Amino acid sequence: MSDAARAQWFRALLAARLLAIDPHGLGGARLHGPPSPARDAWLAALKRWSAQAAPWRRIPAQIRDDGLLGGLDLTATLTTGRPVVRRGVLAEADGGYAILAMAERLPGFAAAKIAAALDEGQIHFARDGVQRSDTARICVVALDESGDDEAPLHARLRERLAFDLDFRALRPEDAPFLDEPVAASNVAIDGKAVEALCATAAALGIASVRAEILALRAACVHAALRGVAAVEPEDVTIAAELVLAPRATRIPEAPPEPPPPRNEAEQPPPPDGESESLDADRPLADVVLDAAAACIPPDLLARLASGMAGSRGGSDGSSGAEKKSGARGRPIGSIAGDPGARDARLDLIATLRAAAPWQRLRAADGRDSRVRIRIRKSDFRLRRMKPKTASTVIFAIDASGSAALHRLAEAKGAVELLLADCYVRRDRVAVLAFRGNAAELALAPTRSLVRAKRALVGLPGGGGTPMASALDAAGDLARAIRRQGGTPYLVVLSDGRANVARDGTGGRETAAAQAQESARRLRADRIGALFIDTGARPAQAARDLADGMGAGYLALPQADAARIDRAVRANMRR
Repeated sequence: MSDAARAQWFRALLAARLLAIDPHGLGGARLHGPPSPARDAWLAALKRWSAQAAPWRRIPAQIRDDGLLGGLDLTATLTTGRPVVRRGVLAEADGGYAILAMAERLPGFAAAKIAAALDEGQIHFARDGVQRSDTARICVVALDESGDDEAPLHARLRERLAFDLDFRALRPEDAPFLDEPVAASNVAIDGKAVEALCATAAALGIASVRAEILALRAACVHAALRGVAAVEPEDVTIAAELVLAPRATRIPEAPPEPPPPRNEAEQPPPPDGESESLDADRPLADVVLDAAAACIPPDLLARLASGMAGSRGGSDGSSGAEKKSGARGRPIGSIAGDPGARDARLDLIATLRAAAPWQRLRAADGRDSRVRIRIRKSDFRLRRMKPKTASTVIFAIDASGSAALHRLAEAKGAVELLLADCYVRRDRVAVLAFRGNAAELALAPTRSLVRAKRALVGLPGGGGTPMASALDAAGDLARAIRRQGGTPYLVVLSDGRANVARDGTGGRETAAAQAQESARRLRADRIGALFIDTGARPAQAARDLADGMGAGYLALPQADAARIDRAVRANMRR
């Protein structure tokens, strides 16, 4: 077993020990990876260390709102003639653990309700003529099985969980043995520890203050686990490694090295018995930051280096924007309405639930006693649907200059990869090539891989770079797609060095100014975009255009089709 795997297992089990001591205070943990013996071993350890009376409730990804929060028990209500309320799974998990199966598929409404339970320690609902509040002090264990091409756990819920653990490369036989945790006690924390954690969070680019609060809580629990009365630097360092490092959104800048002494021979030697290590003299914030930076996960470190890190989630993938109307799509609840209206779909269960609390009162009006269930017009409930629209990826490819053939080959490969599985997600792809003094629509929006290959064969290259004309043409196409009900997404492959104005004349200053104007128009229209800098070295012109467009920026001087495909999918999920 490697030292890295041993350290990763140690941190994972230490997180389980801290959760067993303060489950609700720390919120919970995200376990990233497919089902595995290592994940099962971690869950077994958490259950063994937790209180015996703590409930464990498993929450499926597609749970209904009434199953999550509770609601009217329709069968019991119709039987007794009076409202009978049943508790939801969050209330049943009070004082224990809520295990989210396939958490990456959890709908946004469910993530919001679970996040509210973590914040308040209770849940509230008012529906079907019933109002109720239940205590729900829960610890959430999210089993996130998302891959590289899937959206992970919803960001709203993820930021409330103290620990983010990666089980994709762990084996249960490598797990170290840890003693049983002790009961937590009150510990004191001083201002230096608070300042160190806050400074580390700022250096790592963590915007949410919840991360700092969870790190402080973890430091206190770790101190209680060691049986000390006050938080010490060791506790602060552990908290930064466990809570802050997985949330990093940028690589911390290295502090400037102090200038060397003018005459090293004149420097007095360190006193006997004193270590030459300078850690003891360094500020606590610097020590904690170094420890956290060293524990940034390798895959996150790679994304930070390529500029693709950031909070993901909150969307439902790359299948296009969602509309909360229509006769097709995923049901998202019900609403009062006329079942005779066009495209209306009656929700029978919701209708019965709305009528159930009033049955005894309606039976007292002396009407036909043979009627078992009395339904009024106000009881009718219609299904609300959330259909998804197709997303169209528009590739705007710089076909100018000597590197045109290389860029065109990369784009062709990326188009083929995106179209390979578009049948399931209903995606489409379009290609704009710009060179000389104009932009040309080389491939109209399509799902046909055969048509795409035929259109991209022999695409010409060389000439100037009419960047403004290209962005204008891409914006016009994106707006047309949006008017048709689709969701456009723009991917620009260029070095950003514009040298041809809209009227076809040369001049770098005029061309650059017009390109910035076109970029700002795209940003104003809120068109999602990614700018891939394909220059030999990252260019400031490309970064400025990306900022003007409000687009993600990715420097890939040696890009290939697979990397472009992964970059596009990752940014479409953001």
